[in-house]
Amino acid sequence: MKITKQVLRPERLRQVPEQFSWVDQALVQCGFIDRCDARAAALYLFLVTVADAQGLSYYGCTTLARRLHLSVPELGAARAQLIALDLIAYEAPLYQVLSLSRGAPRRSPRTGAAAPAPLRGPGAAAVSLAHLIEQAELHRAGL
Repeated sequence: MKITKQVLRPERLRQVPEQFSWVDQALVQCGFIDRCDARAAALYLFLVTVADAQGLSYYGCTTLARRLHLSVPELGAARAQLIALDLIAYEAPLYQVLSLSRGAPRRSPRTGAAAPAPLRGPGAAAVSLAHLIEQAELHRAGL
């Protein structure tokens, strides 16, 4: 079966960023990476690596899961997180890695709602709420 590639979100076509790397530094600078778990980050890296010039790729769930050493439900959760963060668009089996703009809305991976920017004090590094919650849960568990 031949799959016809079509851009899912033409207004968010990915462009090669001005800085040296192909992966847009806005992924870090806008805090998107702080909101991804390791599975979602691995999926994003894979999709950026295999995408064509328009950010499109079409790997099946079983192939992606196998290549990333994930179960199919783990892959689905990673994909849902990237969609909630507005980093990818997905219409089975087609993925589109979306452009990142420095003003792109930050989305919560759990709710999809806009998430606030990390709070910063003088000299403090940005910390995501998910990281703080994870640390609190580990502390409560005595780990």
